[in-house]
Amino acid sequence: MSYITKPVARHKGTRINALGLTMRDYEGSMSTLCAGCGHDSVTAALIQSFFELDVEPHRVAKLSGIGCSSKTPTYFIREAHGFNSVHGRMPSIAAGANAANKDLLYVGISGDGDSLSIGLGQFCHAIRRNVNMLYVLENNGVYGLTKGQFSASADVGTKSKQGEVNQQGPIDPVNLALTLGATFVARSFSGDKAQLVPILKAGFAHRGFAFVDVISPCVTFNDHVGSTKSYAHTRTHMHEVVETDFVPIRSEIRTAYAEGSARAVKMHDGSTLHLRKVAEDYDPTNRVAVIEYLGGVVARGEVPTGLLYLAEAGADMHEFSQTVDRPLVDLPYETLCPGSGALAELQKEWW
Repeated sequence: MSYITKPVARHKGTRINALGLTMRDYEGSMSTLCAGCGHDSVTAALIQSFFELDVEPHRVAKLSGIGCSSKTPTYFIREAHGFNSVHGRMPSIAAGANAANKDLLYVGISGDGDSLSIGLGQFCHAIRRNVNMLYVLENNGVYGLTKGQFSASADVGTKSKQGEVNQQGPIDPVNLALTLGATFVARSFSGDKAQLVPILKAGFAHRGFAFVDVISPCVTFNDHVGSTKSYAHTRTHMHEVVETDFVPIRSEIRTAYAEGSARAVKMHDGSTLHLRKVAEDYDPTNRVAVIEYLGGVVARGEVPTGLLYLAEAGADMHEFSQTVDRPLVDLPYETLCPGSGALAELQKEWW
C-alpha cells in the first residue's frame, strides 16, 4: 500500500468538469503495483468515470478486501470514504455501510482470489440482497501477492509461469452472477479503456448490484504464453457481445449507431444507456438466453465482453427491507431506539 500523495498541479487549459474539478482531483496515492499491471489501467478508467460523471469525492465510499486488487482504492479519490476489510469480507462491509447510509456512492474493488475463494459466500449474498453498489472484480487468474498460484478463475489447461498446468475447472464470476440473479452483469478488459469506461459509468448509475468482471493481466506471474489471462490471449480472443454508450441525463444524446441496431434503456436516475447488439440474436435483457449464448461463446474459447445483462427495473436491498427514506446514520438516537414500550408493542404482533 502506498501513502505517497501525488503532487497536485493545475495547468492552463486543463479540462474541468461541472464541479470545477480536474482528473487529477480524482486521483489518490502513487501506485506500488508492478509496472504494466492491469489493475492500474482499471484505476485510470475509474478516475475518468468519476470525472465525467461529475461525482463529488466526499460522496464516494470505496471498499476492498485483501490482495493486489484491494490496493486499488488507495489510488483513486483521496478524499473519499474508505475501508480495507479482511480477506473476502468486503461485500458484508459494503452491505452494512450501505444499510446505514444509502446516500453514498459505493464502489467495491475485489480480485478473483478475494471474491471466488474465501469470499465466495459473501459475494453470493451481496448479489442476493441486490446491494446498491458497483462491484469491480479485477480478474487475473493468480494470487499475485503470494507468488502466482492458480486462483479459482484459472481456466483448465492454462499454464503457470513455472510450467504447471491447471487441471481444475474455473468458477466463472459472470455466469455465477447471472444465475444468482444479478441485475447488471458486464465483462471488460483492462486494456480496452474505450469499452470499460462507459460500462463503469453505467454501473454507477444502476440501482442495485452492478457487477463488472475485468480481465486484468498480472504482468509478473500470468502474462506469458500459455496463460488465458494474458494481454496477448485476451486481445486475440475477445468477443464483444454488446457495445455500450452511456449518456448522462444532462448531456445531449448522440450515437453513431445505425437506425434499428441500438436499444435505448432508461436508468433510474434518468440517464440513458444505448446498447448495440453486435450479435443480431442477442437480447441483453433475457437472463436465460444470455446464459445460453455466453456458454456457446466460451465453448469456442472466446472471452465475451461488454454489458452482458441488464434488468431495467428491480428492487434493491433498501426496498426489500422497507427502510425509511432518510439514511439511518442521520436519524437521532430516540428514533433508532424508541425504548422498551415500543418494543413491547411490536412484539404483540406475534402473540
